Amino acid sequence: MTPANLSFLGVSPDDEETYRLLLRRGGFSKADLARHLEEDTREGGAQDPQDTNRRLIELGLATETPGGLLAPVSPAKAVEALVENNVGQLRDQLEGEATSSGIVDSLLGEHEKSLASSTQPLQTSGTTRHIEGMASVRAAIDELTFFTRTESLTTSPTGVLSHENISHARLMDSRILRRNVHMRTLMAAPALDDPTTMDYLRELTAKGAHIRISYEPLERLIICDRAAALTPIDPAQTTKGAILTRDPGLVAALVSLFERMWQTAHDLPASDDAEDPETGLANALQREILRSLYASEKDEIGARELGIAVRTYRKHVASIMQRLGASNRFQAALLARERGWI
Repeated sequence: MTPANLSFLGVSPDDEETYRLLLRRGGFSKADLARHLEEDTREGGAQDPQDTNRRLIELGLATETPGGLLAPVSPAKAVEALVENNVGQLRDQLEGEATSSGIVDSLLGEHEKSLASSTQPLQTSGTTRHIEGMASVRAAIDELTFFTRTESLTTSPTGVLSHENISHARLMDSRILRRNVHMRTLMAAPALDDPTTMDYLRELTAKGAHIRISYEPLERLIICDRAAALTPIDPAQTTKGAILTRDPGLVAALVSLFERMWQTAHDLPASDDAEDPETGLANALQREILRSLYASEKDEIGARELGIAVRTYRKHVASIMQRLGASNRFQAALLARERGWI
C-alpha cells in the first residue's frame, strides 16, 4: 500500500517532509530550519529557508510563535485547512466558469419559455418582472446572489431570523462574503432581543459583513451591484411575491432609500457587555434607551418606541443606572447628559 501523503491537497514533497519533521521535533528556530534545509538537498538544490517558512504558514501547516519559532499546526487542523482551501479554490473556479460561459442565462431562457407557456403567474415588462410564489422568489434571490460581484444591500424589517431562514441564507451569504463582496445589512431592532438572530449576525460580521440596527421602520429590499433590486409586491403580505427590477432609475431610487435608512441606523453591538470606547456605554441601544428616558414616562412606551421587549428595556435601564450611580431614571438621564453620553 502506498504511504499516505499530502500531494493531493497541493503540498509539495519538500514542504510535507519539513512539516513532518516539525511535528516530530515540535518546532524550528530560523537557524535550525536553515541547517535542516541545507542538509536535506534534493535534485533542484537546497530550499530557501525564508520561502519555506512563508509557504508552510500560507498552507496552514505551521505558525510563527511570538519568540520567532516555526511551530507545527495540529494535523487535523492542518488537513482541514488544506481541504477548505482546495474546496474554496475549486468553487471559485467553477463559479467563474459558470459566469463566463453564460450557462445560467441559457438555462433561464429555457425556464422562462416554460413559464410563458404555462399558467404560472410571471409577468414581464421590459426590465421589470413580477414574481409570484415564495419558491419563485427564492429562485430569483439565488440567481441574483450568484451573480453579485461588488455589493449586496439587504434589509430585514422584522429583525428576527428563524433557524430555517438562517439555514437558507447561510449558503448565499457565505458565497457573497467569500468573493469579498461588500455586504451591508439593515436589521430591525427586535433582532437585539433574539439570541438566534444575534448569533448569526455576529457570525456574518466576523466574516466581513457590515450590519446595523434600525429603530425606524424598514422597507424590505435586496439590491445587488446597484444593478438589480427585489422588493415585495405587497409589503404587508410578502408571500404574494416580489418585483425584480433592473431599470436604472428605479434601482437608483431604491439605493438612495437604502442609504437614508442606513444613515439613521446604529452599528451592531459586539456583545451585550462590550463597551463603547467613546462613551463607556455597553452599545448603541443603551444610548437610545437613555434618550428615551427623557421622553417616555413608562418602560412599556420606551420599549415599544425602540421595538424591543420590555424585559430587555428594563435590563438596560438597570445597567445604566448602576454605571452612573443614579437612584432613579430621571437622574440617570441627567448624569448621562452631563457626561456627554447623549
